[in-house]
Amino acid sequence: MNKTELIDAIAADSTESKAAVQRIIDSLIDNVTSAVAKGDSVQLVGFGTFASGSRAARTGRNPRTGEEIKIAAAKTVKFSAGKAFKDAVNK
Repeated sequence: MNKTELIDAIAADSTESKAAVQRIIDSLIDNVTSAVAKGDSVQLVGFGTFASGSRAARTGRNPRTGEEIKIAAAKTVKFSAGKAFKDAVNK
């Protein structure tokens, strides 16, 4: 399911128009993104938690040449699925 299909499904389940649902989903994505970028976590009970993490600098290897390369430290995004979500997937 892509974003357009999600918008169509939510609009069909509700009384909202597709345009209104698209604005809501865009707002949700923007707010989750900015909160996690600031270092906060976003917990949606029953669904999961979005949080930021960090990956330490490390040494890697170029697969083509075999030469060692340095990989810089980076911030990452973590998602932990909630119990209800896990149970629905494993049903």
